[in-house]
Amino acid sequence: MTLVEQPKGEELSAAAVKRIVATAKASGKKLQKVTLKVSPRGIVLNDSGTNELIENISIYRISYCTADKIHDKVFAYIAQNQLNENLECHAFLCTKRKMAQAVTLTVAQAFKIAFEFWQASKEEKEKRERSVLEGEGLSSPNLDAHACPDTPAVTANLLDLEDPAKLTLSGSANSAHLDNSMFGPSSSVNNNMMWEMDDGLDEAFSRLAQSRTNPHVLDTGLTAQDIQSAEMLSPVDWDKIDSNTGEKDDVFMF
Repeated sequence: MTLVEQPKGEELSAAAVKRIVATAKASGKKLQKVTLKVSPRGIVLNDSGTNELIENISIYRISYCTADKIHDKVFAYIAQNQLNENLECHAFLCTKRKMAQAVTLTVAQAFKIAFEFWQASKEEKEKRERSVLEGEGLSSPNLDAHACPDTPAVTANLLDLEDPAKLTLSGSANSAHLDNSMFGPSSSVNNNMMWEMDDGLDEAFSRLAQSRTNPHVLDTGLTAQDIQSAEMLSPVDWDKIDSNTGEKDDVFMF
């Protein structure tokens, strides 16, 4: 990991990856093997050997991801640190360039869905607030204390994420596994329910959204040809999954 000054940019990330690679080579240490799980909630990193949690990054804090052009097997992303709000670039060595591209595309797909949920959540929250204000306006002055009792917001997980995509990234592994089990909205979920975020995360996401070329699309640095190639390895689009089709269980080995 290395710090960066801007939330996105191909040259910026390339320079950051170069620093990370140089530091790793200078240390002489063996690369840690990790499992990277991607979902519309974010990226979860676990140690491949012990399954110990290394880091859990919310999708809303990620501002950029890419398959590095110089180190062609490296997947990298830029995210805002939850504690100090520093922008950090993280890099992972994959077994093949196509794998790095597939991870990049998968994160971008996850972000697209997360952004749609974020928008729906904001609209629903605004609707509830308007309803409360309208209710207060119609109430009698003597009944104001009872007209709008406190009602807890209805919240629920919009996605079944018990088995998110699993991708093993390492410096020496011979194969990687991309598990597409239950990769999409659960058919049992009520889509009218809210996916709530704390105010700090909401604010961080809003700031990062303003820095993107297109606020609802995560900048990736992938070309059209890269995307076409990566789609062969990346899980299917969540927004194209029919909730009535049940579970999807696709395992890709490379």
